Amino acid sequence: MAPERVTAEDMLERLVGFETVSGRPNRPLLEFVRGYLAQHGVAARIVPNAEGDRGNLFATIGPDTPGGIALSGHTDVVPVEGQPWSTDPFVATAKDGRIYGRGTADMKSFIAVALSLVPALKALPLRRPIHLCFSYDEEIGCLGVPSLLRLLGRELPLPALAIVGEPTGMKVVNAHKGIWVQRTTVTGRDGHSSAPHRGANAIAYMARLLGRLEQLAAELRSEAGAVPGAEFDPPWSTVNLGVIEGGTALNIIARRCSLLWEFRPLPGADAPAIRARVDDWIARELTPALRQQAPEGTVETASVAAVPALMPEPGGLAESVALRLTGANRAESVSFTSEGGQFQECGISTVLCGPGSVTEAHQPNEFVDVEQLKACEVFLRRLADWACA
Repeated sequence: MAPERVTAEDMLERLVGFETVSGRPNRPLLEFVRGYLAQHGVAARIVPNAEGDRGNLFATIGPDTPGGIALSGHTDVVPVEGQPWSTDPFVATAKDGRIYGRGTADMKSFIAVALSLVPALKALPLRRPIHLCFSYDEEIGCLGVPSLLRLLGRELPLPALAIVGEPTGMKVVNAHKGIWVQRTTVTGRDGHSSAPHRGANAIAYMARLLGRLEQLAAELRSEAGAVPGAEFDPPWSTVNLGVIEGGTALNIIARRCSLLWEFRPLPGADAPAIRARVDDWIARELTPALRQQAPEGTVETASVAAVPALMPEPGGLAESVALRLTGANRAESVSFTSEGGQFQECGISTVLCGPGSVTEAHQPNEFVDVEQLKACEVFLRRLADWACA
């Protein structure tokens, strides 16, 4: 049977059809991709998670030589529950020059374009290899890709540069903030709500922490400094209170309350020191106050994810190549986080450049313009030509 050749639009339709919401299986999508690559004589390795239901995929096109280009994309998407979609979010719907569906902007379009070009890449006299790196659970803290990155330079080739295809409107991005995701849990003492003085209400103590985190946000804003080679909106490290859960019933003093929160440090910011400010306040202020009411009370903070910022590399390989191929004069900065900083920490020169707009990401009726797919294809074909030079 002849190898399958598909357009980027066709491939995107197939990828959107896999409901790869973060934390749920992505193996069916990976097996589809592995089978597609095998048709074209490209071997792919899946690096699974502990449960085996999710994983990363790595494949190489071209010579077995050091270096080369990593085309990086995450296969997971954010949930759709509670959003007013006009179409089935897991059925790609073309209309008025756009393709609607979950993940069309963030970021299955980049993966679709890369996969659609596999036959063309195979036919080229590549002197530098092109590596496909597709990950899982990026949306919940870039949790999947580290297991793949640990193999680079050992069991898998180490790329010289990486293009992370996040939705940048095909603009070259050389810097983004990091993200540290934290979960703080207050455990007090429960009891009958008619006698609150006999218990220790975990929700009430968590309210004090909320105030401290709001204060921290103000401090970080006042301390904002310029990042050489980057411009951010907003130009300071930020704090966000994400999810709070506590209590069991109206007439029970809440014994437990949990808060999922984050801070996004600028490149070069001392992220551990930011976390330490909160730890220090909890140790000096919150925990002693709690234990006056309930000696057994605790306040515990666990790090859920710590994703590094992407540092600007003016004149770096990835930025120089991407700017030349796109014709842009300068790179830009974004405030969202990606796996780019993780690739960079491995010594891989990295930029973001992909189709779609981040303003459409995570929204109901998410879409990508077909023109963006075409622009991405032009860019990747130029990149492949560079790899032949």
